[in-house]
Amino acid sequence: MGIKKVIKISFILILFIIAVIGIINTIVIYQIKENNSTKQSINNLVFMQERMNELLKDTITMDSIDKLDKAKEDFINYELNFEKIREKFEQDKQNDLVDFFISDINADEIIAINLNLLFQSEKEIEEAFDLIYILQEKKIELSEQFSKDYPVENEIRKKLEHEVSERENFKLSQLFSDVKYYSKEVLYQKRDKETFDKWLGKVQLFKNSFDNLDTKKYLEIVEKVGNDVVKIKNIEEQELEVRNKGLNIINLNKDYSSKIETRIEQLSGDFINITYLSILILLISVIGFLMILAYKVYKNVGLSVDEIEIKIEDGLTEIINLNHEIENTQKEVVFTMGAIGESRSKETGNHVKRVAEYSKLLALYYGLDEKEAEMLKQASPMHDIGKVAIPDAVLNKPGRFDESEREIMNTHAALGYEMLKHSNRPLLKTAAIVANEHHEKWDGSGYPNGLSGKNIHIYGRITALADVFDALGSDRVYKQAWDDEKIFNLFKEERAKHFDPKLIDIFFEHLDEFLKIREAFKDKF
Repeated sequence: MGIKKVIKISFILILFIIAVIGIINTIVIYQIKENNSTKQSINNLVFMQERMNELLKDTITMDSIDKLDKAKEDFINYELNFEKIREKFEQDKQNDLVDFFISDINADEIIAINLNLLFQSEKEIEEAFDLIYILQEKKIELSEQFSKDYPVENEIRKKLEHEVSERENFKLSQLFSDVKYYSKEVLYQKRDKETFDKWLGKVQLFKNSFDNLDTKKYLEIVEKVGNDVVKIKNIEEQELEVRNKGLNIINLNKDYSSKIETRIEQLSGDFINITYLSILILLISVIGFLMILAYKVYKNVGLSVDEIEIKIEDGLTEIINLNHEIENTQKEVVFTMGAIGESRSKETGNHVKRVAEYSKLLALYYGLDEKEAEMLKQASPMHDIGKVAIPDAVLNKPGRFDESEREIMNTHAALGYEMLKHSNRPLLKTAAIVANEHHEKWDGSGYPNGLSGKNIHIYGRITALADVFDALGSDRVYKQAWDDEKIFNLFKEERAKHFDPKLIDIFFEHLDEFLKIREAFKDKF
């Protein structure tokens, strides 16, 4: 084989390896997005079941058929949403192009088993709610009847008490005292069949000694009221048992969900390790081809030392370019994941670009070197990656959050940190710090850990200021953009409260540069 043909084949192989690396990088990004989508769907499943269980608990306390019917309507809506997510998992089982290289993660045995358990438990919650509905409907009917009968019982009892007192008969008074005592025990204390029978017995003894029209009426009304009270208590005991069963189902579901997420993390880690190993092998292959090519040229053509050095230099340039491509792909993956997190809350990709540029500018003026400032710029787009785990109903609510919604929303910082903390790569370690600490405040009133002052990492302090500046000046689903004067006044007020005072000073000293960045990357609608 001629030397020209060897060179031609070698470079074709090198180009092929470069193409394979590009395909691998594309698959990595696709797999990350698919993993996040699957985790979000699982979180939505558990959230739906928790809401269904909340309705199950609330139904026990409802005091009207209208409220009961409204709860049933809400429960059915949650059931339908649950079924939609389930259907999505069924659709995902159909093969797509990437499945020829990598199987869907929900096809994994452990994930599939726990998903099926989640689906089965939904039926159990549905059965529990149907039973609770029937019991509560009966309880409401009995309670309404009791509300009608009890005033009658109370009125006759008071009338009999008056008649007994007029007789001044000690034995009769003693008998009626027992009747009164057991009426309270049945109606307000024990409410059981055994006590009710004792009450009936005391009423019968009293009737035997004081038989008139009122005692006959009283005996009749006692039988009605007592039976209703005993039935109500029995229903409450059944409802409590069903409710506890529902709570147990939710706890099991959380365990299934945790196992699924752990397995996804394991599969993702294994996938990334195999990917890096594959790329390393391909790079070594490129180096090997280049060495063989250089040797072949040297042996067959007798190239001069200078010519050989040029060939080797060209080969090394190719390797360096490949390394740059891998590094750029890693940065692109980080930026893409950050943009995915922002896009779920209806924010534009330019938001993360502006935050990145602001962060680098603040870092340089604060005194960080160029390399560290650039690292922060690349990592800052990941500050809100935890939002991928926040339910859409909370994330995109067009108004203020209530207390429970605010608690859910505030978990995104810790969730982002949990996603990123396991990596040993400097870029992702920086991103983990940013995700975890960008909502901490200088005065210690922030979250998730209530850090204060310089206990907050400089990355977190910088990203906090950059993120707030851009967020206040941008439209959101829950607010209109602030004007600059209002933002600047807030920053002055929050100096040494929310923000690092030194960073606030840097911001105002170089305000023109920040405004230029905002203009250069402004949102286009």
